[in-house]
Amino acid sequence: MMEIILASASPRRLELMNMLGFEDLTVLPAVGEENVDLNQPPHEIVRQLAMNKAVEVSLRCGGQPLIVAADTIVWYNNKVYGKPEDEEDAFRMLRSLSGNTHSVFTGVAVFRGGEMDLRSEESRVTFRELSDEEIRGYIATGEPMDKAGAYGVQGKGAVFVEHLDGDFFNVMGLPLCTLAQMLKQQGVEVF
Repeated sequence: MMEIILASASPRRLELMNMLGFEDLTVLPAVGEENVDLNQPPHEIVRQLAMNKAVEVSLRCGGQPLIVAADTIVWYNNKVYGKPEDEEDAFRMLRSLSGNTHSVFTGVAVFRGGEMDLRSEESRVTFRELSDEEIRGYIATGEPMDKAGAYGVQGKGAVFVEHLDGDFFNVMGLPLCTLAQMLKQQGVEVF
């Protein structure tokens, strides 16, 4: 079986890879700075971030493993909402997303033997109107602090989501339909 490396520290991405049956993979997170030009379109931002992670990890591990890397951002009002810096930043993000529709972009890189397959996925998420008390209560759980846009659709943040158009797993951080197609091109079948 081909060695697969997940270039991510995200427990959600590992859980999703395990769900697909890839339980013997190696987790080797990228550790470099996430430097990218934020003035480009959001699908380009996430592709660049995923590519940077894949290249960094490939330089560290050598050989011919298949590397899967991903990066996710929330995009609203032409701004990137990454992971919140602190609780006030999380509050600001959630307050602005309240009652509005935003996009979640994930870039996915599958890299092997110098060949890079790079794709992105967009999902549209609509939040219901949130009260300040709900936002503060959610922040107090600690859940939003390590997530793009300051919420987790797979956790308590799900109660904010009124409508989701697109790949649910993309909003979690790894678009499984897209990833399965990319892996298939590398001879790796889910089934």
